[in-house]
Amino acid sequence: MSEAAAADAHGGHGESAGAILAAFLANIGIAATKFIGFLITGSSSLLAESIHSVADSSNQGLLVLGGKRAEKAPTELHPYGFGRSRYFWSFVVAIVLFSAGGLFALYEGWHKISHPEEISSPAVAIVILVLAMCFEGFALRTALKHARPARGKLSVPQFVHRSRSPELPVLLVEDSAALCGLSFALLGVVLATITGEPVFDGIGTLMIGALLVVVGIFLAIEMQSLLLGEAATEEHQEAIEEAAGSVPEIATLVYVMTQHLSPDDLLVAIKVEFAEGLSAADAADVINAAEAKIRAAVPIATRIYIEPAAIADRPAAPAAE
Repeated sequence: MSEAAAADAHGGHGESAGAILAAFLANIGIAATKFIGFLITGSSSLLAESIHSVADSSNQGLLVLGGKRAEKAPTELHPYGFGRSRYFWSFVVAIVLFSAGGLFALYEGWHKISHPEEISSPAVAIVILVLAMCFEGFALRTALKHARPARGKLSVPQFVHRSRSPELPVLLVEDSAALCGLSFALLGVVLATITGEPVFDGIGTLMIGALLVVVGIFLAIEMQSLLLGEAATEEHQEAIEEAAGSVPEIATLVYVMTQHLSPDDLLVAIKVEFAEGLSAADAADVINAAEAKIRAAVPIATRIYIEPAAIADRPAAPAAE
């Protein structure tokens, strides 16, 4: 297994903790600075960006909450544990970005365009936005650094789409959106200052709102897929099939099905055909041997079910998505 696969297999939880803390501290300071700037200048772009930073700070808290909830021991009602809490709270993050961030910014932008007001002290707004971009750039750089072991040779978009761990992809998308939003805000303030038309400040705010709505929808789609239960990565799937198929007494793998219960908890279900003449007692030993090999190859395969096939009827291949 590659280092990148191993890092992602363990959920990137250790790596994500540092990135979450860096993003949280950055967003708290940025939100306060932006809001003070809004009170001084009256810029709707600064107000939208301050709400954006508050939403991001709340989201970091939700990611931490999901991690803590996922650590709860299994119960009779939830025998597979609470690992999917990490996916659920990441889905809530998407909703917060869409509603508290995106919809509010769209409303504020429309209000500013309908009732334009001149920006007071535009130099203050510009300085604050430039400083905020520096802080957000630092937060994004930290997230990229922590994601590097899990990302391996994947591009950032590929990593966000393929990762079975929600925290780092969410942070990468959030921090990237924050930088884009600040760029829109800066553009709006600069144009409003140069032209004397405060409507550009409102247009910048609308652009921030549209960006956050799109990002919220994108993250919701990605997290929904994880909530429904994604299969193992191709690398893990191949490793499982190779490990099970290497047991001499297993003649055929009828099918191998996998599903992530959490980033570091993989369910594996296998139907096999045993070699001819294998007794029931020997079959139990073969199953135990196959399970041991699978766990050695893919340590996150914590729940393995191997069923002998009485009739080698192969199921239809699952539809590609």
